[in-house]
Amino acid sequence: MSVPGVDVPDHRGRTGLDRVGRDLAGNPDIVVREVELLASGWHVLRRTTLERRRPDGTWTTEQRETYDRGNGATLLLYDADRRTVLLSRQFRFPAYVNGHPDGMLLEAAAGLLDDEDPETAVRREVEEELGVAVGEVEHVFDVWMSPGSVTERLHFYVAPYSPADRTGNGGGLEEEGEDIEVVELDIDEALDMIDDGRIADAKTIMLLQWAVLRGPFRP
Repeated sequence: MSVPGVDVPDHRGRTGLDRVGRDLAGNPDIVVREVELLASGWHVLRRTTLERRRPDGTWTTEQRETYDRGNGATLLLYDADRRTVLLSRQFRFPAYVNGHPDGMLLEAAAGLLDDEDPETAVRREVEEELGVAVGEVEHVFDVWMSPGSVTERLHFYVAPYSPADRTGNGGGLEEEGEDIEVVELDIDEALDMIDDGRIADAKTIMLLQWAVLRGPFRP
């Protein structure tokens, strides 16, 4: 029987989604035996059967489920002279269903790469979400955000901005269902908001703390 995403195209035109990981050879203590496609909605859920060699030399058979949503990029806009940062506020259902009071998270601009390189993708996201034309950017680090189950690697950037760099109102793309509020904060207020939970997004906390410890707001 033909399976969408495996031997016939799924709704996004993809095939061979069960092949990812089968040719991994970088770790001699890991041997991938089988990859099953569990779901291929917008993103892809797989179950992989692998053999892992323990430190004592014995082998064990294990299964891991991985959620592949692609890689992404995020960027913190800062104004060092005015000591401000520019963030977005938007509804995040996964946070809402898991205990966030209203699901409205304050975040640094971010998005998936799709077929773009990280810097190009994050420039596009910043202009769409925050209405700012980004000039020179600085790459900070790359991070696996939830390596226990999610394959995504997130590329982190920072860039300066000024009021003159605003090219529009931002707000995201209406055709993608985005309804984003642009929020400018004093850096000290932003740090206080981390302490009391008003900023609870991991990538944003990492960028704000980097900006104070090693970046433009370093004492």
